[in-house]
Amino acid sequence: MRLLVITPTEIAVDHETGYVRAEDSSGAFGIASGHTDLLTTLEICVVRWRDRHNTEHYVAVRGGVLRVTAGRLVEIATREAIVSDDLARLRDRVLAAMRKTLEAELSARAGALRLEHAAIRQIHRYLRPADQPLRAKAAD
Repeated sequence: MRLLVITPTEIAVDHETGYVRAEDSSGAFGIASGHTDLLTTLEICVVRWRDRHNTEHYVAVRGGVLRVTAGRLVEIATREAIVSDDLARLRDRVLAAMRKTLEAELSARAGALRLEHAAIRQIHRYLRPADQPLRAKAAD
């Protein structure tokens, strides 16, 4: 059976395997060679598989869609995949990726906030005549 894990930017996994384990909203499940056709959405989870030498491999996926075709092909389409042969190393790589994503999101938010403030200042300059200072309204 062939396992493919595909992200928008790469083919993260392309391996021959005899067993795949993943997790959807109903819980964890296993897929062996000859499995009936299946289509399901994955949770954020660690997908495990065994190669021909019975060595276990791992890929952390950020949700996605899993499809089994003819019991010979397991395809996973996901937004993000992090591959490792060591579960402890995978944990470290996932945490590092999460930190990087968080930093990028915070930077993007800060940039958006700067743009918003600049737009408000421009609108304010446009709407307020140059000779009139901005004054607060008196309470009624």
